Amino acid sequence: MAGVPQADTEKARPSRASLPPFAYAPVAVAAAVVAVALMATASRYGYHRDELYFRVLGFHPSWGYVDQPPGTPLLARASVEIFGDSLWGLRVPAMLATVGVAVLLALVAREVGAGRWGQGLAAVGAAGTFPLVFGHVLLTATVDMVAWVLVLLFAMRALLRQEPRWWLAVGAVVGVSLWFKLLVVLLLAVLAVALLLVGPRSALASRWLWAGALLALALGSPMVAYQVVNDFPQLTMAQALQENKGEEARILLVPFQLSLVGLTLVPIFIAGMVALVRRPALRPVRALAVGYGILLVVMFLLAAQPYYSLGLFLTIYAVGAARAEMWSGTVPRRVALAAAVVVNVVAAVAFALPVFSIAAQAQLGITEINQATRDQIGWPEYTRQVTDVVTALPPQQRASAVVITSNYGEYGALHRYGSGLSTARLYSGHNELHRLGSPPERARVAVLVGFGEDGSTVRQWFASCEVAEHLDHGLGVGNEEQGRPITVCRDPRESWAVLWPRFQHYS
Repeated sequence: MAGVPQADTEKARPSRASLPPFAYAPVAVAAAVVAVALMATASRYGYHRDELYFRVLGFHPSWGYVDQPPGTPLLARASVEIFGDSLWGLRVPAMLATVGVAVLLALVAREVGAGRWGQGLAAVGAAGTFPLVFGHVLLTATVDMVAWVLVLLFAMRALLRQEPRWWLAVGAVVGVSLWFKLLVVLLLAVLAVALLLVGPRSALASRWLWAGALLALALGSPMVAYQVVNDFPQLTMAQALQENKGEEARILLVPFQLSLVGLTLVPIFIAGMVALVRRPALRPVRALAVGYGILLVVMFLLAAQPYYSLGLFLTIYAVGAARAEMWSGTVPRRVALAAAVVVNVVAAVAFALPVFSIAAQAQLGITEINQATRDQIGWPEYTRQVTDVVTALPPQQRASAVVITSNYGEYGALHRYGSGLSTARLYSGHNELHRLGSPPERARVAVLVGFGEDGSTVRQWFASCEVAEHLDHGLGVGNEEQGRPITVCRDPRESWAVLWPRFQHYS
C-alpha cells in the first residue's frame, strides 16, 4: 500500500467529487486475508453454543423470540438450506459480514480524506481481535457489527457532505438491523444526545432525518409490535443479563475497549478521537467522539456487555487511519506502522481463531480468557454421555423418558448430534426453548442435564433422583458444562403443568 491523502481533512469538507479514489487493491488484499483466515479455520473445534441455539430456532420460525429478533436464526436456517447442515456452511454469513466490515471501514476512512495507505489501514481493522471472533462464530453481534458501521458511514455522509438524503439510507439500515438485534437503538440514542451537545443541531431538524426515522420504524415495525404484544421480553432478558453478568461487564468494560481491535492499533483509535474533536473539517461529525464517551457511560450504568461498542469503536478507528496515513509520511514511520499492523494481525488471529490445538490453547492460557473458544468444545462428547445414560435405562422407563437440559447449548448439541434421541423427547426451560413445549404428563422419568453441581436444585421436584454421570469432554479444559451432572429423576411429585414453569429461566 502506498500513497498519501490527496487532501488534508482540514482544508475542506469532503464532497463526492473531491474524495480520493477508492483503494481497491489494498482493501481487497485486507479483505482477502480476513476471508482466508476465517474460512481456513471455520471447521476447527466445533459449534459455539449460540450457533447450536440459532440452528434449533431456525427450525421454529417466528416473528420474534424472548431473547432476540428472528433475523439470526433465519440466517442460520438459510445457511443450512444453502450450504448443508455443516459447521463450515453455518459460518459463511459470519465470514461475509467481517469481509464487508473491512470494505466499510475503508469507505469511512475515504470519507475523511484517506488515500490508499489510510484506506488499507482502516480495512485491516476487520482483522482485529473481536471482528475476527464475530467473523468466526455466527452471533447476533456479527450482523450488528456490520449494521453499526453502515449506519455511521451513512450518517457521516449526511453530515460531512451536507447531503441529508443519506438519512434515508440510515433509516433503511436501522429498520433491517432491528430484525437481527435491537441494540442499534442505543447507537441512535447516544448519537442524538451527542448532536444536541456538540452539533450540528440543525441535523436533528432535517426532514430527511425524520423521514429516515419513519422508514426505520416502518421496516422494523414487526419487531416493535412483537415486543409490545409480548410485554417487552427484551427488557426481561436485559435484566437477566444484568443480574448474571453485570458486575463482570462493568469490570471488563475498559479492558475490552483496549482489546477490541488489538493493543498495537489502539493509538490509531486515539488518533481518530483526537481528530474528531480538534480538526475543523471534522466538526460536523465530532458527535461520534462525544457519542462514544456517552456510550461507555451508558454501558457502565446498564452493566451492558463491553463489546457492544465495537461498531462505533471501529468507525473511529477508521477515522484515525486517515490521520495515521498523514503521520506516516516517511519510510521509517511507515515501516514502524506496518510492523505494528502485522504484529496486531498475528496476535488477533492467534487469540480469536482456532489456529492451535485445544491443548496448545490451554497451555498458552487462551482458553482461560477466550470464552468463545471454551464454548466451542465438547458438544459431541457431552451428547454421547447423555445418550448412554438414556440407553442404560430399563426398556419400559426408556420408552417414555424425557431429557431436559439446563441451557440452550446442551439442548442444541443433543438436537444436532443426538441421532439416538428423538427431538420430541427433548426439552429445556432456557429462554425461548421453554415455549417450544413441556414434557407430556405420561413422562415419569426425566434425564436432567446440567442442573446444579449434584442435581440438588431439582431433587425436591421428584420422588427420587440419582446422578448417573458428570459431563466430561476429556480435553482438560474447563467450560460452562464441564463437571455438571446428568441426573436421572423419577416420579414427579406434581403434574408437569405445575412443574414446567419452575424450569423457566433467562440468561
